[in-house]
Amino acid sequence: MKAIIMAGGEGSRLRPLTCGRPKPMVPVLNKPVMCHIIDLLKQHGITDIGVTLQYMPEAIKDYFGSGSQFGVNISYFVEESPLGTAGSVKNAGNFLDETFLVISGDALTDLNLSKAIEFHRNQCSDATILLTRVDCPLEYGVVITEENGRIRRFLEKPSWGEVFSDTVNTGIYILEPGVLDYFNQGQVFDFSKDLFPRLLKDKKPLFGLVQQGYWCDIGNLRQYLQAHYDALSGKVKISIPGKEIAQGVWVGKGALISDSVEMEGPLLIGENCHIGKGVKLGSCSVIGEGCVLKEGTSVKRSVIWNHVFTGSGAAVRGAVLCSRVQVQANAQIYEGAVIGDDSVIREHGMIKPDVKLWPNKLVDMGSVVQSSLIWGTRLPKKIFGLEGITGQVNVDITPEYACRAGAAFGSCRGAGAMVVVSCDNYPSSGMIKDALVAGLQSAGVKVFDLGIGVTPMHRMAVRFMAANGGIHVKKSPWHEEKTSMLFTDSRGGNISRGEERKLENIFMREDFQRADISRLNKPQSVHGMPEAYIQSIARQAHIALLADAGLRIVMIYDNTNLERFIAPLFKELNIDLLDNCQEELAEEGSWYNCQSVLPQLSKSVVEQNADLGVILDPNADSLLLLDGSGRVIKDELLTALIALVILKEQGGSVVVPITAPRIIETLAGQYSGQVIRTKTAVQDFLEQILQLENQEPGSRVRGISQFFMHFDALSALVRIMSFCVENDISLAELVDEIPDFFLDKKEVAVPWEAKGTVIRKLVENPPEEHLELLDGVKVYHPEGWALVLPDPDKPICRVLSEGTSMEIAESLTDMYVNKISEIVGAAV
Repeated sequence: MKAIIMAGGEGSRLRPLTCGRPKPMVPVLNKPVMCHIIDLLKQHGITDIGVTLQYMPEAIKDYFGSGSQFGVNISYFVEESPLGTAGSVKNAGNFLDETFLVISGDALTDLNLSKAIEFHRNQCSDATILLTRVDCPLEYGVVITEENGRIRRFLEKPSWGEVFSDTVNTGIYILEPGVLDYFNQGQVFDFSKDLFPRLLKDKKPLFGLVQQGYWCDIGNLRQYLQAHYDALSGKVKISIPGKEIAQGVWVGKGALISDSVEMEGPLLIGENCHIGKGVKLGSCSVIGEGCVLKEGTSVKRSVIWNHVFTGSGAAVRGAVLCSRVQVQANAQIYEGAVIGDDSVIREHGMIKPDVKLWPNKLVDMGSVVQSSLIWGTRLPKKIFGLEGITGQVNVDITPEYACRAGAAFGSCRGAGAMVVVSCDNYPSSGMIKDALVAGLQSAGVKVFDLGIGVTPMHRMAVRFMAANGGIHVKKSPWHEEKTSMLFTDSRGGNISRGEERKLENIFMREDFQRADISRLNKPQSVHGMPEAYIQSIARQAHIALLADAGLRIVMIYDNTNLERFIAPLFKELNIDLLDNCQEELAEEGSWYNCQSVLPQLSKSVVEQNADLGVILDPNADSLLLLDGSGRVIKDELLTALIALVILKEQGGSVVVPITAPRIIETLAGQYSGQVIRTKTAVQDFLEQILQLENQEPGSRVRGISQFFMHFDALSALVRIMSFCVENDISLAELVDEIPDFFLDKKEVAVPWEAKGTVIRKLVENPPEEHLELLDGVKVYHPEGWALVLPDPDKPICRVLSEGTSMEIAESLTDMYVNKISEIVGAAV
């Protein structure tokens, strides 16, 4: 016997699941639902199959092909315009030369087809309809049969007032070819509305067979989820892919599951998944192929399609996540929600129950979505963050994404421009750098590849080589799974906001400059830049004095990226590097977290009688010091220390961010200097320093500028050590010259839409002479000041305060946190 699978359905009621795919291709247990229909036909010996297509036919043809890999033979019949259920079957033409079975390609069932075929033949029926009983028949064709199964009456999709039975049409028919003679080929004709009433009127043998077994139409999202629950719990007899590793827990090939994962069956995990530490997978959940669930993810009664990513602490409850969705750290998705393909829910985002997101949507950080999103795209208005473009590798920043970013930057710089590229010593960074190079090449840019290095080496090389700009790829110091692409201008500083906006516009429009093949430039490798960088640092120090001093340092740094710089530099300067606590750093995993080992580092400095302790971030961007007594010098105290060194060395101007303590003005007064305050953003700080260099050529300290004192941790470290040795002063004595100051910091949640209101309300209140609007809102009080800074990347405001005592600083911070909370509450 032959079979016809009707697979032309669009599945509009299943959107957004069916956006971009026909309904038969919607997965159930990680396989298109039509796969389960083919498996059912094979079980009953039916392998010669015709498939009728109308909506997105190529999607089905490409997946199933000739059917040989599924053990069947498939022929396809495409209708140019909808012909109705019967019309589409007749469109199969000469294929239907014997008794045949018709079945929907988008229903899930295990009904006994062999028994139905036998019944059809025994009754000498022209048409047999497989029937089942349901609780709510409103969406189906209702049927009444006689004792022998002959159909007496039926009605398609009745109202409750018209319901006369709970026995409904499953859409599975066994037909004789002759029934198709009732209408012409190409005529719009329907089985339930047209053909069966005609057969009934003409008193043709029309039978119905009520069968026990499972049948689900999967007509809506609720039924889609229910079909999965039923399949996992065994209510429908279909094969579950994978190996059953525990009672009711099936796992596909190549899946990596951490030992600490909690799994409650029934549960399906697809092939090549990576399930991280502490993940909780509740019962009746399906995880698609190639998914990555990071540590602490929680999934309950949800269906997750292929190649989905969930960040640390993400929670998914009774929802459907389509392919390639990203649910970033601590985001939450609740019951009945459906997230369309390629959508991104950023950190701390929340999707309320029953919300539907169509494909390619972006939910920004901390946003709460309470209604469905249909229009729009996932592209954010702003792709640059605090420093360059940062995201998770192979999630936010893929090679394809990086290639586009390279093409956009190359288009900004122009054909023939010289661009320097580099990366740190991590495989992910190298992969992204190579993709950037390809994009730059496509724009006709001359690419000079420095290879592996650190950020300040890159900045130095851009200036040294007189390049038009550069890109350095580095692992984020704040998150081990994130990577940053740092874009630099011809001076080695971060590109301006205006250049960022230009690059973003080109990136989003994909308005890339494409060079003719004859003008493509082969990337050139630049050798020896690490050695040149080391020598440039050494030249800033009094080598003979440092070598004679024989300083002893306890240091924490990233061996993977920094050993090639630190070992030769310290050898030349005769610096004795003591136990560097590398094991503790490896456990912490990032620059931010490694500060938790400060107590141990402080103890080690004192016990080993070291001159100082040091923590360097992996790309030598940031520095943290401890003096010989184990006292920690970081953040604003480190800013004050650098300012003091510059002032004592040469006087003149020092550049500090608006957040720096007021005692820097006091120090400047002592050394006939002046303080230039700038915004906190890296671009603004760098720009002011570079402007100062041009205005005051003497602003360099023995050839090294404030640029590198603030943005080159190795240079700053060597310069501070050299200053101490030259002036016969210890680091502790130098820090003691800095007057005490008292700073406090807090964060307060502020929805994106309320940030403008918060700033406006704060500006309206204080007297104008007590207000500064250089960056955020800075309000001066008799015994201190408070600064409110809206965060550019997160739905928060930061509150920083300085007072004449710690109590006053904390009280100012609390006062503004409370003010902001009141404003937000009133705005909401």
